[in-house]
Amino acid sequence: MSAKSGEVDVPPLFVTKAAKGRAAHRLLCFTIMVGIVLIWIYRLGHIPGADRPGRYAWVGLSVSEVLFGLYWVITQAGRWRVVYRYPFRDRLSSTRYKDKLPGVDVFVCTADPTLEPPMLVINTVLSVMSYNYPPEKLSVYLSDDGCSELTFYALLEASEFSKYWIPFCKKYNVEPRAPEIYFGQSSPLHESDFRQEWSQIKTMYEDMKRRIESAGAKGCVPREIKDQHKGFLEWDSKITKQDHQSIVQILIDGWNSQATDIDGNRLPTLVYLSREKRPGWAHNFKAGSMNSLIRVSSEISNAPIILNLDCDMYSNDPNAIQDALCFFLDEKQGQQISYVQYPQCYRNITENDIYANASCATFKIELAGLDGFGGALYIGTGCFHRRDSLLGKVYSKDHRLELNSVEDNVKGRTVEELEAASKPLADCSYENGTLWGKEMGLVYGYPVEDIVTGLTIQCRGWNPVYYNPSKNAFLGVAPTTLDIALIQFKRWSEGMFQIFYSKYCPFIYGHGKIKLGAQMGYCIYLLWALVSLPTLCYTVVPALCLVQNVPLFPKVSSWWFIPFTYVFAAKTAHSLVEDLMCGDTLRGWWNLQRMWLFRRTTSYFFAFIDTVSKHLGFSETSFALTAKVVDDEVRKRYEKEIMEFGSSSIMHLMIGTLAVLNLFSFGYGIKKVVFSTPEALAELVPQIIVSGLIVMVNYPVYEAFFIRRDKGSMPSSVMFKSLAIASVACLIPMY
Repeated sequence: MSAKSGEVDVPPLFVTKAAKGRAAHRLLCFTIMVGIVLIWIYRLGHIPGADRPGRYAWVGLSVSEVLFGLYWVITQAGRWRVVYRYPFRDRLSSTRYKDKLPGVDVFVCTADPTLEPPMLVINTVLSVMSYNYPPEKLSVYLSDDGCSELTFYALLEASEFSKYWIPFCKKYNVEPRAPEIYFGQSSPLHESDFRQEWSQIKTMYEDMKRRIESAGAKGCVPREIKDQHKGFLEWDSKITKQDHQSIVQILIDGWNSQATDIDGNRLPTLVYLSREKRPGWAHNFKAGSMNSLIRVSSEISNAPIILNLDCDMYSNDPNAIQDALCFFLDEKQGQQISYVQYPQCYRNITENDIYANASCATFKIELAGLDGFGGALYIGTGCFHRRDSLLGKVYSKDHRLELNSVEDNVKGRTVEELEAASKPLADCSYENGTLWGKEMGLVYGYPVEDIVTGLTIQCRGWNPVYYNPSKNAFLGVAPTTLDIALIQFKRWSEGMFQIFYSKYCPFIYGHGKIKLGAQMGYCIYLLWALVSLPTLCYTVVPALCLVQNVPLFPKVSSWWFIPFTYVFAAKTAHSLVEDLMCGDTLRGWWNLQRMWLFRRTTSYFFAFIDTVSKHLGFSETSFALTAKVVDDEVRKRYEKEIMEFGSSSIMHLMIGTLAVLNLFSFGYGIKKVVFSTPEALAELVPQIIVSGLIVMVNYPVYEAFFIRRDKGSMPSSVMFKSLAIASVACLIPMY
């Protein structure tokens, strides 16, 4: 019994535990900070005189080291107070909530049937339709921003296939429940009823896949199929991707007792949405799509919990909903929780993660560290939301999850009536004069609408939760080429830097509303673009000064060399140990170092340039989709962990030029080692080390330049341009 209230205490539905080793980590941070301050003191006290070469280069490195040091301080917000969450699913499914579970609406977003093939999309849809959750409380919405009748057709096929797939999954408890992934695994070994049914379902799936891909190859849905469903009447010859009316089609009315699978069990509700688009009307990218989904779903199912997923992020755990609900339904802390964010994980990561897509330390430590300050990020997919918090409501202790059913919400209306009532909610003009995109729904105006939306929700008093389960709840498709990986990070870093230079800067917008640690935690990512400048300086200036015999560091024999050595060694060792503890390999950690260099000198730098251009009025915000499909040759090289260059992009030219410049510099340094006296060499050893490390990191670039002859190697035009630019750069006098 509770001493104060006299009520019976109930065990919590989740617990929060602090990570081990906090004291040791904080001691290490203190020593590194001392080393950083000593480096600043050295730089300030040893500025070359006006009559000596390298004065401006020295100042450039000094500013870079100050920026590096300040950014390092900011990054500690992600490691200072790391916490981990543990839900108790068994307590939820006991008598406490057995018959009182809330409705859940699942939003899946797609935008282009070419870059995001319909089969990829419906695998995600089928995986969430198959959740171990009462189907009458589950509704799945597909938002198609490409307004493709092929995508609609694929969803229509999936709605029929689900009548066989869902009972098969639940009968045999198969996993994962995305059929493409499941059937891609090994088949049953022994003859049995299961093997027979497995073969039948697989044949049905392959037949469906063949029909969908055949329609895609022809570029249209066969007339005989169109005649079978009224939904196809929405498409005519005048419809284009950027000019069409709102389309809402309820393919499965899950509240209807007649909507059942082959075993007679209820099916979840399934809805297709393509919001209206017209020339001259801003559609606000994914944020606009999500806001339309919020409104349309409120007319149909209006579930208090919303899960949003990217179309390539299938559900890997059929019980993920129950885990998330443990946070929302906890009697003591649940009413303040706004969203539960799962990590973004991928199913196609190679053993050593050649493009560092997994970001082990980020997802296992850094984001959990932000959660310790109440600043768990909303990262756009794999996130369970409380509908009230998305609708812009300020936190109040009176907020409770409504347990209304879909049947209560539709109030006996027909499918046609619901579709007609929902369409205006997805029209272009609906948001005129409203707070949508400002104080309601996802925030407009930023390529990373998820990050800024999460910040505004927290500033309204809600507490988010970051949950990283031992079993991946969702799995997506990671980039398999360097170009796509860099473009993706360019879009992210540009959008986040725009947030930093807006009214939503956490230090301004979040002042007095969220903790300082949370404000700093946001800036770990919002300042990616800015950190490109000191990285470029350190990549270029020491190399150019080395070939001109201009020293920039203390002699190896000097006491001042110790802080430089310690800071580099301590940070490197800490990064290595952290990654290995998170399950990465030694080679995977080395690949991460390479990708950090590539990202900072290309993606982040171009994001910085574009953001500045936008603020000067030279460009507007754009949104770049990344392709989810690659050809067989590219896939084979990716699986062999061979880096894919293959195009003449500006990013590859930047990478190649910096690699060649440091190769020239390191070669000159080796020459100095062989032919110079120890006294003349002492001041240049640190620069030789810096160039040598950059050369080691860039080995795949040299291999792509001079050794490889496959289609993934560097184009000869990029090689010649890189050699020419680097050669000219070496002639620039360093003042």
